[in-house]
Amino acid sequence: MLKKLSITLIFFILIAGCSGSDNSPVDSGLEKGIFHFGNGSEPQGIDPHVVTGVPEHHILISLCEGLTIANPDGGPNLPGVAESWTISNDGKEYIFYLNKNAKWSNGEVMTADDFVWSWMRILTASLGSQYPDMLYYLEGAEEYHTGKITDFNEVGIKAIDDHTLKVNLKSPTPFFLGLLSHYSTWPVHKETVLKHGSIDDRTGEWTRPGNFVCNGPFQLKTWELNNKIVVEKNPHYWDAETVKLNEMHFYPVSNVMTEDRMFRAGQLHLTSTLPSQKCPIYIEENNPDLRIDPYMGQYFYRLNINNPYLKDVKVRKALAYSINRKLLVERVTRCGQIPAYSFTPPGSNGYYPDTELPFNPELAKQLMAEAGYSESNPFPKLEILFNTNEDHRKIALAIQQMWQENLGIQVELVNQDWKVYLSREMVGDFQVSRAGWIGDYEDPNTFLDLMRPNRGNNKTGWEDLEYDFVMQKANSTNNQEERYELLMEAERILIKNMPIIPLYTYVRAYQLSPDVKGYKPHILDHHHPKFIYLERD
Repeated sequence: MLKKLSITLIFFILIAGCSGSDNSPVDSGLEKGIFHFGNGSEPQGIDPHVVTGVPEHHILISLCEGLTIANPDGGPNLPGVAESWTISNDGKEYIFYLNKNAKWSNGEVMTADDFVWSWMRILTASLGSQYPDMLYYLEGAEEYHTGKITDFNEVGIKAIDDHTLKVNLKSPTPFFLGLLSHYSTWPVHKETVLKHGSIDDRTGEWTRPGNFVCNGPFQLKTWELNNKIVVEKNPHYWDAETVKLNEMHFYPVSNVMTEDRMFRAGQLHLTSTLPSQKCPIYIEENNPDLRIDPYMGQYFYRLNINNPYLKDVKVRKALAYSINRKLLVERVTRCGQIPAYSFTPPGSNGYYPDTELPFNPELAKQLMAEAGYSESNPFPKLEILFNTNEDHRKIALAIQQMWQENLGIQVELVNQDWKVYLSREMVGDFQVSRAGWIGDYEDPNTFLDLMRPNRGNNKTGWEDLEYDFVMQKANSTNNQEERYELLMEAERILIKNMPIIPLYTYVRAYQLSPDVKGYKPHILDHHHPKFIYLERD
């Protein structure tokens, strides 16, 4: 507690010291080519095969690079380490031709074997990655990860030569190239990982400053825990000539009001978010730094169905039906968010789910009565887990009030820092947990696949064989209309069983300095830093 207080005080001192200065970090950043980035939370780590969050993504996209990268203008992915590729007529075989100038940050030339070893690593069960399913589309990948086969040569990835990589998929996968810009598929430097541990070592010693080797436009310079991460331009990056920034400084400011003050004092070029109470004011004032962009993300609550009181689907539905989502976005979030009645955001690559989640307190009470709860047998106190953030707290308070008023349920709010929150979710130490999911690629599958059995990011304990069968069938057809009909069927099964409670569809609300150029709205919030530069009009 003392350490966190001291860091907050440091921020206020910095703000006070710069508020009257003509040479703020934003001003000096213009001259020195330093981008000051508000990143929300202290990252869980920077091992791309272990981490799961958005703050981690922002840092990793500067340090590492996959076979493809997101297109800043939207549309199909652009070449990353792979300068080109071919796809077989049946859509199941990809040949990637690696850029011969692609190097690791220590100057070593990258090879196709780097990807083979890296994909073997994330599929090594003992690593405990929550993202191995991103590669389950490969032949033999799921079987290797679950121990049904032990020879990695049976998995559909092969190095043809140093700069040619062959990937074989089980079925045509139209979103596969988009999936490759997600950090879980990115390469790690084998020699560095093994120098500091084993293939399945999660301690992250290899990710420390001075140890870390990767292949992105920047390299790790310093990491001051709970204060700042600094990355500097990587001279060995294959496209270093395009990179205009010299450094990026990432600040883990979880207090949204503090971050807002830092931005207004010239401490930051970019904020991670916006205080909910400030958004309507900034809209009314026509704040020129305000940005509200479309965002393929859903804010929801996970329900731990292994909890004895949440096993009953009637209870889960009662909780969902007693939430007024329209009121939530109009009175609490207040920044253009859209009430969510499905798990997948409407319009995700042309997919529009038809599920419904009525606000119906009377039906909710009836369901609780059918589940056996009454005034003489009240439902026990529920606990909502959320990570430190003022807006998460406000939403939890609103839900607490709705469940109290509409169902008579007592609710306790439990606030934890980012790392503890993730750890508790991972081991199932929660009843109800705040969650957000941002699409990893532009396809509804990135949401619905999450809830299949044995998916690392499911975390609810819900397993449904019918749901799994429909999802598998959907991803075995190349006809988009048929595929979307099957995904819709899966969506209905999910909402019928209610292991999660969708609350609203995100927008990306933040503040951006006018000095920042090349930072364009992106539906997945992917911003490759080689396209970003600083210039004052």
